[in-house]
Formats: sequence, structure tokens, C-alpha cells
Amino acid sequence: MSYLMVDGEGDPNTARSYREALECHYPLSYTLKVMVRKAPGAVDYGVMPLEGLLWADDMENFSAADKSKWKWTMMIMQPDYVKTAMVESAIEEVRKKKKPVALSNVRFEALSEGAAAQIMHVGPFSDEGPTIEKVHAFIDEHGSMRAENTTKST
Repeated sequence: MSYLMVDGEGDPNTARSYREALECHYPLSYTLKVMVRKAPGAVDYGVMPLEGLLWADDMENFSAADKSKWKWTMMIMQPDYVKTAMVESAIEEVRKKKKPVALSNVRFEALSEGAAAQIMHVGPFSDEGPTIEKVHAFIDEHGSMRAENTTKST
């Protein structure tokens, strides 16, 4: 699956780079939606929700108590009919209209992920401590994240 992605680090509640990353995603995604809808063989689709990959270099530091050492990639999946040239055009259009600071940090690429544990958190980052504890407990309970030992949790 292909995504618009922006990488960063720090507490998502307070890091300026996080806020700036988010300021790019939806303007680009909605610009692409309009471009696809106006193209020959037009297709309409709903803009996908924001997703994030969150980690720390040392997973002992990955806790809700101190998010300053977190690293993240925030991303929005794009449908198959969105191509690189369209993304480049959308970036230029958004740059002219809104000028988001982190626009030059956006990349469009396919995500090929190996085994992973996944959980959906609903609510503010400040309330995610129990959600993080659940996914850590799942990983501990199931051992290494080998392909045959992987389960998605949402």
C-alpha cells in the first residue's frame, strides 16, 4: 500500500515537528482526491484516516510516561490510482495555497512491513498509556514477532 509519509521524533502532544507533519497530510490527501475525481475515468473515494508508526530506538524508552524519545512516521494511505506525478502536482498546489512548513518532508512510498503487533487507540495521546501497555503485553505473551506468530489487534 502506498502512503503519504512524514517522519519525526518527540512527544506527539508537544513536538512542533509533529504538528507541522499533520498540517501536510490532509491538504495533500484532499487535493489528490479532487485530482482523481477530475481525471478521465473519474473515481471518488473517501480520504483514509491518519495512521502512525511509533517506536523508540531502545524499546525500554517507549512508554506513555516519557514520549520525548519516541520516533514516528505519520501517514495516510492513498488509493492505487494515485501516482507519483499526481503527488508531485498536489505538493505544488498545496505549497501555493497553504505553504505548510513540513511539506518538503513528505514522501510518497509503498510500505512493506514485516511482522508487527497493531492496536487501535481511540482518544487523545495523553490517554494512550493503557493502550500501549496492552500491545506490549500482547508482544510479551506471544514471544517474538515471527510471521507465523503474528496477530493484528484493532
